[in-house]
Amino acid sequence: MLEITQKPLFKVERCGVERESMEFDVVVVGAGPAGLSAAIRVMQLAESEGRETTVCVVEKGSEVGAHILSGAVLEPRALNELIPDWQERGAPLNTPVTGDTFYFYTGERSAIKLPGFAIPRPTHNDGNYIVSMGNVCRWLAEQAEGMGVEIYPGFTASEILFDDEGAVKGIATGEMGVGADGQQKDSYVPSMELHARYTVFAEGCRGHLGKQLISHFSLDDGRDPQHYGIGIKEVWKIDPEKHQEGLVVHGIGWPLSESNSSGGAFLYHAENHEVYLGLIADLNYSNPHLSPFEEFQRWKTHPKTKEVLEGGERIAYGARALAKGGQNSLPEMAFPGGILVGCDAGTLNSVKIKGNHTAMKSGMLAAESIMASLQSEAPIALLSDFSARLKDSWLGKELHSSRNFSGFMHKFGTLLGAAMVWIDQNLFAGRLPFTLHDSKPDYACLDEAAVAKPIIYPKPDNQITFDRLSSVFLSNTNHEEDQPCHLTLRDQSIPIEVNLPKYAEPAQRYCPAGVYEIVDESDGPRFQINAQNCVHCKTCDIKDPSQNITWITPEGFGGPNYPNM
Repeated sequence: MLEITQKPLFKVERCGVERESMEFDVVVVGAGPAGLSAAIRVMQLAESEGRETTVCVVEKGSEVGAHILSGAVLEPRALNELIPDWQERGAPLNTPVTGDTFYFYTGERSAIKLPGFAIPRPTHNDGNYIVSMGNVCRWLAEQAEGMGVEIYPGFTASEILFDDEGAVKGIATGEMGVGADGQQKDSYVPSMELHARYTVFAEGCRGHLGKQLISHFSLDDGRDPQHYGIGIKEVWKIDPEKHQEGLVVHGIGWPLSESNSSGGAFLYHAENHEVYLGLIADLNYSNPHLSPFEEFQRWKTHPKTKEVLEGGERIAYGARALAKGGQNSLPEMAFPGGILVGCDAGTLNSVKIKGNHTAMKSGMLAAESIMASLQSEAPIALLSDFSARLKDSWLGKELHSSRNFSGFMHKFGTLLGAAMVWIDQNLFAGRLPFTLHDSKPDYACLDEAAVAKPIIYPKPDNQITFDRLSSVFLSNTNHEEDQPCHLTLRDQSIPIEVNLPKYAEPAQRYCPAGVYEIVDESDGPRFQINAQNCVHCKTCDIKDPSQNITWITPEGFGGPNYPNM
């Protein structure tokens, strides 16, 4: 139970269980860069206006940063605006980018190093920093708490609350102490209602509540379907002789090119002789035999990557989906009583391969819209000025200039698509006189297994390449075992009766944590869900071809515990 005494508590009777409620001006769901930036900006404006304002942030991870995973090269533009003296305050931006390298991997042993002029202009990283966004978020949380923001890790936002007019009036936290059989255990703690004038949803990509809100308010009417990628990341401690602090390496091509799939790889030389490396596989791939995790392991065997890792030690692993549809897939973000920000809406700039600065700016714009409403004589539920604020901001201009990226890459493939992106960005600065749309959802892109080329992946060598279970171990993932499964099936029969014969049940491969298995038994195959392994990447919710899997919030504190992702 939240032990807060300074706020009034109200009793709410729901489903026979009495639960308490608390009132705030603003409730923020998710302590990522967007949510924390929104909270900080609200308090900054409240202070400048001399207005007492209460802000609460709930975070499902065991601590702030526990569920944060990003590359990450951070463009400090939004941070410069939010906290101009961040250097003096000790923000963990310790590794300025010192060099950019871009490879086109032409095969398993060959690569072409692209000259600087051949790379889309926004992809260059002058003035940016290699960071752990988990640590950046921990620092942002300290700044927020110092301003009076109340942050509660370990509490999920499991339910949207509506008032009598149909506007969002807050959220309910998840119950704790419910067994897998649905019965209350001795440790049962009821949920709590958090009411707010405005609720900011900053859950990250494919947010559980954000998904519901988009459907409920039809926020995506007239938009392209959202497009996604799955990012798989490792942190290595490498030989100091091989370490080049500040070097940023990106690449496209092999191994994804072998299956006509798209995406790219990264390797960032961070501080303390560590490198951050990973692969992003676009989730519009067509071959159901493809495993993004295995593709990442294969990429590490390329000489350009392997030579960096040899003699080093893998120290962390994680995975997370990312929303990459850009402006064309961006839903209406404001709705009565609340707003979607960051990757919950899909503000990532795919051309830059960056979404943290855009997430932060979206949170700041949301805060400004909220405070403008709160200081008016008659605050309205719908933040009707937000769309104009977004359009007029540098964030709106960034998203507009990169709007054709997904269309180019999905319609023309990696090579020709990349060439079109270069023309768009370097010759026209994102101002081509047309907008290219992609109306096919990622889940609908799979070919049937019978016509797709099988992919045989090599066994791990446990030096450079590894299996999924040993990888999940490094994510420090844990869930209370005796709880309802948070990976729910609309129809229990579909995995075996539809997905297995038609697509060789791709959940076995697209999940980067080994959650889904087909177990052969005497009476036939059985679909098994190992929910304990789940790293909350949401890929299953996105890519299941039957749209049969829905990810919901597990009990608070569950999931990965990333130390420095």
